[in-house]
Amino acid sequence: MEVSGSDNTRPADRIRILIAEDHQTVREGIKLLVNTQSDMQIVGEADDGDRAIELTSNLAPDVVVMDISMPGSNGLKATQVLRSRHPSLRILTLTRHSDDGYLRQLIAAGANGYVLKQSAPTELLTAIRVVARGDSFVDPALTAKVMGGFAGRTAAVHEGGHGELSAREEEVIRLLALGYSNKEIAARLDLSVKTIESHRANAMRKLGISSRIDIVQYAITQGWMSDK
Repeated sequence: MEVSGSDNTRPADRIRILIAEDHQTVREGIKLLVNTQSDMQIVGEADDGDRAIELTSNLAPDVVVMDISMPGSNGLKATQVLRSRHPSLRILTLTRHSDDGYLRQLIAAGANGYVLKQSAPTELLTAIRVVARGDSFVDPALTAKVMGGFAGRTAAVHEGGHGELSAREEEVIRLLALGYSNKEIAARLDLSVKTIESHRANAMRKLGISSRIDIVQYAITQGWMSDK
């Protein structure tokens, strides 16, 4: 298991990144890519999920770039653990799987971004910046698949007369899709948690959806998850 030393002389405003990837060649490639960027720095490396969990507690990175297929606790399990222990941590998952069923698992685990390993290197850099600033990112190849499977159902819901979202309901749903908790949204909008829960329930009823996975998929169809 490998750990890189952090460079404490680097500017504090750089995005601090932990790489969790079991293939050394891929790790080295990510390091080379990131090291060309003036706004990023690698603070640690892990070659399995258990080590990623340990190092995150020790190094406090801003973003964990998480491979899904690793020995020990795989990336999916590690993401679930990290999300429960570090709610504000941003987790960007790397996967070769492009089916929307796999994406649903990642969303449920609490990942903030999803990048295909076969995508261009610039896609990874964009994704790191997007999730680091508090937004979510879905690889364009995955976005097309999700929209294809979900847009029709969303349209059918609206045609069924459930009603359009109010401005506040839309704001709450958008923030939920970006990974914020009810408590965080309440603080951000200066409302009570109970009020946020009410807006969330009303919006989900109007949209005919029942889970965070559905919220994220709806957000994708609305174009809320793209880089801006």
